[in-house]
Amino acid sequence: MSDFESRFKELNRRVAIDEHNASVHFDVEKCKNCTMCRRQCASTMSVTDYYYLQSTGDVPICVHCGQCSAICPFGATTAVSSVEDVKAAIADKNYTVIFQTAPAVRVSLGESFGMPFGTFVEGKMVAALRALGADYVFDTCTGADLTIMEEASELVHRLEYEKDLLPQFTSCCPAWVEFAEIFFPEMIPHLSTSKSPISMLAPMIKTYFAKNKQIDPSKIVSVCVTPCTAKKTEILRPEMNASAQFWDIPSMRDTDLCITTRELANWIKESGIDFASLQEEAYDDVFGKASGSGIIFGSTGGVMESALRTAYYLKNGETAPADFMEFKPIRGLNGVKEAEVPYGNKILHVAAVNGLSNVRLFIHEMEEDIMLGHYSFIEVMACPGGCIGGGGQPHTKLPQTNAAKQSRSDSLYKRDLECSIRSSWQNPDIKKLYSEFLMSPLSPIAESMLHTSFKNKHYRLGSMDDITPQTCPTSPQYKEDTIIK
Repeated sequence: MSDFESRFKELNRRVAIDEHNASVHFDVEKCKNCTMCRRQCASTMSVTDYYYLQSTGDVPICVHCGQCSAICPFGATTAVSSVEDVKAAIADKNYTVIFQTAPAVRVSLGESFGMPFGTFVEGKMVAALRALGADYVFDTCTGADLTIMEEASELVHRLEYEKDLLPQFTSCCPAWVEFAEIFFPEMIPHLSTSKSPISMLAPMIKTYFAKNKQIDPSKIVSVCVTPCTAKKTEILRPEMNASAQFWDIPSMRDTDLCITTRELANWIKESGIDFASLQEEAYDDVFGKASGSGIIFGSTGGVMESALRTAYYLKNGETAPADFMEFKPIRGLNGVKEAEVPYGNKILHVAAVNGLSNVRLFIHEMEEDIMLGHYSFIEVMACPGGCIGGGGQPHTKLPQTNAAKQSRSDSLYKRDLECSIRSSWQNPDIKKLYSEFLMSPLSPIAESMLHTSFKNKHYRLGSMDDITPQTCPTSPQYKEDTIIK
């Protein structure tokens, strides 16, 4: 191995973060070399130590999960903030600024204002966004219902006609998608082509909603509020421009800006809004009423459970029984959860995996044991706990991290129980959207608006594309007698 000196320093103690990273930013002046970000990226997310900068041309590999920023106690690693851009859009009266808020934000935002973990603050959050200048506030959970309609239909189609594309992996987590494209490109054909909830709702805002409200779509600034730093990168993917194709406005993006839960909390504080005293307000109509299925998207296992509820209906033509609606075997914070699901006269083997180190191990074991065909459906969330543990969530002290995640998850499932509509296919707003615009799941227009594609990015690893901690010179686990070719 030739001598190599990276432009990034202290690689045995820090994560290498490129200055052009759209999701996370590193301030060397604040770094104390505590190793926490490195351990999180290497051990929990299995990214650092699984590539070598000499092979990548000194370009860091990042899936933008933001776990490094979530764990950094010194503010050295932070999310790239878009708040000033959102403020500028609100100040320009030529624009209509529309927010959508992800499921997990409503059960974590309150923590930044002294409320207990998991406090459900949906109404106060909507009121705060209006006070900050939002023209409309929509619920990303409606987008989650839309994702389930497409994803469950896709699963049913694969089960009946394309068994070689089983198992179907979920694709609503952008950090997992990036991870698969780079490290496991052989899994790309198995990824659901259905977009994430945010990336489904966004083009609906700039097409269906804009058309009905007679708003110039080029004058809409679409902002998502999310627990996820990877969404900052997802919205920049070239294919996230369905509204541009619909209106033939090449420069248009489906989602313009993304801010995290932490960014929103700081903005509210800086604006002098007394969050705790806010009167609760409801989402705006059209995209403001979601099912319980859409809400539980925020927790690991929630996407799987939501999809199974609707897949049951698509297969049997009737509502799933009560004992099926609460699919408890795939709930909880365990890294890997498996279950067997009755589907007609078949039994489907499903799994829900969270934390990319668990995903890496799960895929390796599945491939080594030739178990790919054993599964029908696999949900993957990059962050431990799912979106409730996203890289943009409020900071918690390490001993309280799991308690915070569990409380957030419990709050989402409690809300699901309180909903009169618990399956995506029952959502009247979704039915109306298909009736008036999308026609049916997997229709040509639904495919163009709501589905996406993926790319093999394994080339980014360079010639040394099979690195492990034992073969990566910057890893504490490196074995000096190991030869890197």
